Amino acid sequence: MREGGLIFMAQWTSAVGAPQLARLLRSQDSREVQLAGGGRRLPAYRGLADGIRLLVLEGRIPVAARLPAERELAAAFGVSRTTVAAAYEALRAEGFLESRRGSGSWTAVPAGNPLPTRGLEPLPPEAAGSMIDLGCAALPAPEPWLTRAVQAAMTDLPLYAHTHGDYPAGLPVLRQALADRYTARGIPTMPEQIMVTTGAMGAVAAICRLCTSPGERVAVDSPSYANILQLMRDAGARLVPVALGERLAGWDIPVWRQVMRDAAPRMAYVVADYHNPTGTLATEDQRRRLVDAARSAGTLLVVDETMTELRLDADTEVPPQVCSFDPAGSAVITVGSASKAFWAGMRIGWVRAAPDIIRSLVAARAYSDLGSPVLEQLAIASLLTGDGWEQAVGIRRDQARENRDAIVAALRRHLPDWEFSVPHGGLTLWVRTGGLSGSRIAEAGERLGVRVPSGPRFGVDGAFEGFVRLPFTVSGAVADEAAVRLAGAARLVATGAPVDTEPRHSFVA
Repeated sequence: MREGGLIFMAQWTSAVGAPQLARLLRSQDSREVQLAGGGRRLPAYRGLADGIRLLVLEGRIPVAARLPAERELAAAFGVSRTTVAAAYEALRAEGFLESRRGSGSWTAVPAGNPLPTRGLEPLPPEAAGSMIDLGCAALPAPEPWLTRAVQAAMTDLPLYAHTHGDYPAGLPVLRQALADRYTARGIPTMPEQIMVTTGAMGAVAAICRLCTSPGERVAVDSPSYANILQLMRDAGARLVPVALGERLAGWDIPVWRQVMRDAAPRMAYVVADYHNPTGTLATEDQRRRLVDAARSAGTLLVVDETMTELRLDADTEVPPQVCSFDPAGSAVITVGSASKAFWAGMRIGWVRAAPDIIRSLVAARAYSDLGSPVLEQLAIASLLTGDGWEQAVGIRRDQARENRDAIVAALRRHLPDWEFSVPHGGLTLWVRTGGLSGSRIAEAGERLGVRVPSGPRFGVDGAFEGFVRLPFTVSGAVADEAAVRLAGAARLVATGAPVDTEPRHSFVA
């Protein structure tokens, strides 16, 4: 059905053109082809089917993406139409493709293989004696800066204690400090463009409530941050995954333009700086072009800057913030947080947007949480208005860098077949698990005393089965032990042996 120049299909949310699919298939190296086909010499149709299946499982083709017609793909990939027809039929038989006469064919995952899609819940601290927790990308507080910030906040608290304590837009002192920080970076900002929230999750939740309705499309990076994906699912959004560029080289702008044109998402959620989970850094040109594409399509672009402060390699050139290409904040809403750069226990985040959007967010907040805790806001304000923030973030960067180098070395030592690119910032490593199921490794790992989230948690509808995410939260002997336990989990998955055949571990961090 066509309405207003846009195509509406219940079965699919995006489309993959024949040239794009042919390029993706050709980009699969020989090792990937062997993983898809088990090292056998395959008939042409089987190799094509396995190549498409692998692209779906790794998230390079979104689930519910419309595939090109048989004749179009045959011409683009240089095979016969019979070969493409046989490949499509094999994928339908395996549950990776669905078709309807007049509507075409679109990617799927088998209904009989339920995969984890929930978010990531923190492991209780009391479990640390028996489990190495690589589930959450969060580090302990940087001291003495946390204690000093809270002490400064206690000194200022009496000035606010005589009020009702509800500040839906945030404390004026913190809004001013955040506005000054953006201005100092060359993005003129008024306090009226800032709303303080209860963490970045609270910020995105408020934006979703205001800007989307149940059933509306929201475009997201693929992969993306698991908890935000689940938040949007729970809000009733129809998620439209947009794969990152080849070899995780930032955003694929032509694909983004196509998705915004064809799917017409009301909103898009992206992470430009040290993307979670992949660690990729979008280029300046990609940022400019994505803002232009969103503005042209009428899509509200929500940019999560939670990891922005965490540049771990000093020689990495950091592009301008995305909102610098939309300084008025009419097309770009920026989300920030103190959770990753300082400490997750603070639960202080913020939104930067146009003043009218901020006013609407503040008005709507009366029906949710009314405001963020005053003491924590005062603590963050004291850090930002002095030199405490920069010194605390410096400690955080040093700690994350040390942890990153330790986990990378441990993986190379104990799991040399696992593949990853070492990110220049952030807190996460996105790891391809040598053709093994990330979900099965996560299951086996937890029984062996190491907790990791599997790749499908960061995708939409079962993508990224061949990945796990490892955060930079341990170092030294703990990082090495984590890799040893993951290697044990990988052996169990590879051999199909029961988990109880491996000895259980106890560990005190």
